[in-house]
Amino acid sequence: MRELVEALCSERCAGRAPGTAGGREGRRIVAEALSAVGLEVTQLAVPGCDGANVLAAIPAAGASLASTERWVLLGAHHDHLGRHGGETYWGADDNAAAVAILVQVAGALAREPPARRGVLIAAFDGEEPPHFLSDGMGSEWYAAHPPVALDRIDIMLCMDLVGHALGEPAFPAEVRGSVFALGAERSPGTAAHLDALVASEPGLWVRRLDAEIIPPLSDYHPFWTRRVPFVFLTCGRARHYHTPDDTPDRLDYPKMEALARWLQRWTRETCARPEARFSFDNHRDDAASVRTLIALTRALEPMSPMAKAGRQVAEGLLARCDGQGRLATAARQELASLLQRLEAGLG
Repeated sequence: MRELVEALCSERCAGRAPGTAGGREGRRIVAEALSAVGLEVTQLAVPGCDGANVLAAIPAAGASLASTERWVLLGAHHDHLGRHGGETYWGADDNAAAVAILVQVAGALAREPPARRGVLIAAFDGEEPPHFLSDGMGSEWYAAHPPVALDRIDIMLCMDLVGHALGEPAFPAEVRGSVFALGAERSPGTAAHLDALVASEPGLWVRRLDAEIIPPLSDYHPFWTRRVPFVFLTCGRARHYHTPDDTPDRLDYPKMEALARWLQRWTRETCARPEARFSFDNHRDDAASVRTLIALTRALEPMSPMAKAGRQVAEGLLARCDGQGRLATAARQELASLLQRLEAGLG
């Protein structure tokens, strides 16, 4: 994974902006990496950004591509900001790390295909501004022109900003090793599955947040708007987000390795789920967000009086959740503000 990240953050990729020579080189490197792990790779042109999505498919065990009826989609964007004002924006955490994890997991699944469902692999182009939430966004183009009909995709998992540890080196492992999972509440059975795997991989804690606690942030959004179940994995925005300092040396490679192992397990278990198909449910789960904030602030209490105050606020919010785990509008604003302060502290 380190080698792939360094290649994507090399001078020849020049920040991987769509429609540039560096963007095309980055796309070639991703396609070669997926081919090297045994996948047949195609590219779906994205006219709005003058780029392309890099795609592959792994049929279910014992099936062919044509006979695989149901699918799980794993995605991460491969583009970044390119060069501006004489500076190169390397995009290691955003999003070369996620692409490297995607390739690592794809290779493991190709060697031993999952049961019941196949897996679609998508490295999207055009996620960064000015293409985000436009027709030039690669995931939007994919969802509008799907190689596999969207009603055959049971769930989409998206990764973005998953390569860094949270907070300072002295912070507790259960904080540094946290990854946030948003959107599991939008499909029955997915939240319970994630909760069962929260600390299943040593050194990694996958903690749930409700999808609406932040504005749309990445490639899951086009699928959400089309009522495709989704999960978004992220560590949030670090201090080097969208700066030239987003370089490979700042990544936490053991955490990435742990996440790759976790994601392979999650994907296999998701593919094997007994439901004929997953349903979409636009249900909020503010209580999950509050419990995650309580866990993090409690872990940080020995190091920060502010963490204790934050935990007390979060516990008050948990008491205000209704029987379905939802907060009223004013309380949800308090929750979003608390998360923003925590993200700033951990960034």
